[in-house]
Amino acid sequence: MFKQHINSIEQNSLGLSIDINCDMGEGMQNDALLMPFISSANIACGFHAGDEDTIKRTIELALENNVAIGAHPSYLDRENFGRLSQSISLIELAELISNQLSLFEKITDQMGCKIHHVKLHGALYNDCAKDPLSSKIVAQTIQAIDPSIIFYGLSGSHSIKEAKAIGLRCVKEVFADRTYQPNGQLTPRHLDHALITDPKTSAKQVLTMVLDQEIKTDDGTMIAVEAETICIHGDHPQAVDIAKNLFNTLQQYQIEIKQP
Repeated sequence: MFKQHINSIEQNSLGLSIDINCDMGEGMQNDALLMPFISSANIACGFHAGDEDTIKRTIELALENNVAIGAHPSYLDRENFGRLSQSISLIELAELISNQLSLFEKITDQMGCKIHHVKLHGALYNDCAKDPLSSKIVAQTIQAIDPSIIFYGLSGSHSIKEAKAIGLRCVKEVFADRTYQPNGQLTPRHLDHALITDPKTSAKQVLTMVLDQEIKTDDGTMIAVEAETICIHGDHPQAVDIAKNLFNTLQQYQIEIKQP
């Protein structure tokens, strides 16, 4: 476990770095409180939450805090916060992504900045992680809009594999506030143990993923995982406490927090 690194940490830096990303612009009241403890912001594009005004305000907050600006597209589903799967065609999927990124790009152009990354939201994120064809369409659509955009996707998923296959730069994502299943997928939210609510438990999980490159799943087994960015959900009830504790813990272990 990561405890084996403590002595070397006391001697010198491990030379490690990690990104902390957070879903924002979703109508929560904690975006400003979270910004000092993250390095990347995933901003809702209006389909599951937010609108042009919230996109602009969240971008302003990100710029003030030197946080990377990312788009957070989803299914068109404000009623369910984008957390219900939808059966749509591949053409509809491409249009779904294109419409949201086009709006986001229009706003970033107006504000004199660029889209740094894209991270899918909710059910769209989970559906693409499991489906190579959907993942390929999403990656191709992002690449067509701007090939310099970085794609954030679930570590070990089809989302990452398909984006890599077409040459889109990828960042492998793990979660600070969610538990895992043995297949590497996140535990479904309807299950009682899906969310991690204790900041110390969250930080311990992250250290295990970053230092040992593994994660303890909900049945007790350990599976390999590659961690390049850590997600904290902005709508989590303990989001600020988790983010602040994680930020301080990583600094204690001399792990640099920086955007990809």
